Amino acid sequence: MSEPVYVGIDVAKDTFCVATCPNVLKTCLPNTPDGHRQLCQNLKNHTVALIVLEATGGYERPIAAELLSAEMPVVVVNPRQVRDFANGMGQWAKTDPIDAQVLAQFAQIVKPAPIDD
Repeated sequence: MSEPVYVGIDVAKDTFCVATCPNVLKTCLPNTPDGHRQLCQNLKNHTVALIVLEATGGYERPIAAELLSAEMPVVVVNPRQVRDFANGMGQWAKTDPIDAQVLAQFAQIVKPAPIDD
């Protein structure tokens, strides 16, 4: 069995970036139904421990719904909590790929409770 993977997804209106701890997957995909399905396909190749997304004005909802329908452990967190975590880790830079990596680290270290169906 493979090592559990913690996934961070930084969601924007048109795209989303994905990163993992350990670093087995890094990608940016379109924030469309096809992009959501492609993400689920990519994640099925790994043992996913937890997926963390930030609440981003609703842009995260379709992705979270797709992941939940694929029976993956998902949690949507407050962006302020993750920003405070990043600052505490000394991560001041802020780009979508960096934010995805910070979210993956947050998932691995903090382990917030996933959404129940």
